[in-house]
Amino acid sequence: MAKKSMIAKNEQRKVIVARYAEKRAALKKALVDPNSTDEQREEARLGLQKLPRNASPVRVRGRDAIDGRPRGFLSEFGISRVRFRDMAHRGELPGITKSSW
Repeated sequence: MAKKSMIAKNEQRKVIVARYAEKRAALKKALVDPNSTDEQREEARLGLQKLPRNASPVRVRGRDAIDGRPRGFLSEFGISRVRFRDMAHRGELPGITKSSW
């Protein structure tokens, strides 16, 4: 079980990322747009720098949905590898079977 404070901090980051996603996408688009001038690119770069650090999606950590385990996270299922293995053995994941050949 992860610390409650770390889980809460990660949830807060998700909220901040969602809040600034549209603005961040517009600024990044202005940076790579071939038709934008150097001044527009400079403004976009400064605008990105003024956004909060936690507005970057890279800072959000993938965590197990049940207990918050940060390592071994399988994003397709939203759970950790340990929980995935247990649930697969108990047959709680539809369509998942142990491979044998």
